[in-house]
Amino acid sequence: MTPDTIVLVHGFWVTPRSWEHWKTRYESRGYRVVTPAYPGFEVEVEALRADPSPVEALTVPAIIEHLEAVVGGLDAPPIIMGHSAGGAFTQILLDHGFGACGVAINSAPTEGVLVAPWSQVRSTFPVLKNPANRHKAVGFTPEQWRYAFTNTFTEEESLALYERYHVPASGGILWGSVLANVQPGHQATWVDYHNDKRAPLLFMAGSEDHLMPPKVQRSNAKHYKSDTLTEVKEYEGMAHLMPSQAGWEQVADDALAWAAEHARTA
Repeated sequence: MTPDTIVLVHGFWVTPRSWEHWKTRYESRGYRVVTPAYPGFEVEVEALRADPSPVEALTVPAIIEHLEAVVGGLDAPPIIMGHSAGGAFTQILLDHGFGACGVAINSAPTEGVLVAPWSQVRSTFPVLKNPANRHKAVGFTPEQWRYAFTNTFTEEESLALYERYHVPASGGILWGSVLANVQPGHQATWVDYHNDKRAPLLFMAGSEDHLMPPKVQRSNAKHYKSDTLTEVKEYEGMAHLMPSQAGWEQVADDALAWAAEHARTA
C-alpha cells in the first residue's frame, strides 16, 4: 500500500512556506502533507527576518532530532521529500531508518561529496567570505538571491519570491559543511553509503542550478554503494528554486509518481 503521508523538508534561506504550492497540490490528491519547520522556525518569514536569533542558534543535530520526532510520530513511514539542505536531511533520515522512500530536490551534499563547482562557491561566498559569519545568521541581498536561487527567473519574479520566502541562513552550519570533509571522524551530515536497509532515493537536479548544480547531485548519488535503489533525474532549464519555478507542477508530479512506485510498505 502506497504511503498516504508526505513530509516536505525545506532548505536554508527559506521556511516551510516555500512548499506552499506542493502542499496544496498533494493535498488536493488526498495526501496528508506535513511541512515541519526547523526548531525556532515555526514563526512567519517576516518574524524571522525581524529576529534571526533562532537561525543563529540552529544546529544540524537539533534539526535531525526534530525531524525524526515528526516522522517517527506518524502512523506509518511516509514519503519524505527535501529541497536543498532539506535534501541532505532527507538522506540522513533515510539512513537512520525513517521513511518509505525519499526524494532529494537540488540537494545539498552529505559528508564526503567533494565536488564544488564555481557557481556553488560564488553562491555561498556571502557566508563563507568571513569566518566571523560562523556565529551569525547571514542573508542574501536580492541580487545574491537571484544568482543562487532564481537565475533563470525574471527580475520581477525573483524579487517577489525573495520578499515572500527569504530568511537568513545559519553561518555556523554552512561553515560546518565546508569543514566536515577535513575534520576527523563523522560529522553532522554523515550517512552510511553502504546501508542496504535504506529506503529508495531519487535525486532531482535542475540543469541551471547555481547553488547545488547537477554535478553535486550525480556525485552524491555515486557515493551510494548499497543495493538500495538510488537514481538521478535532471530537468533542463530549472534553477535552484525548482519548487516555485514555472513548470514546478511536472516536477512535483514526477516526484510523487516515482515515490508511489518505489516506496517501501511497512
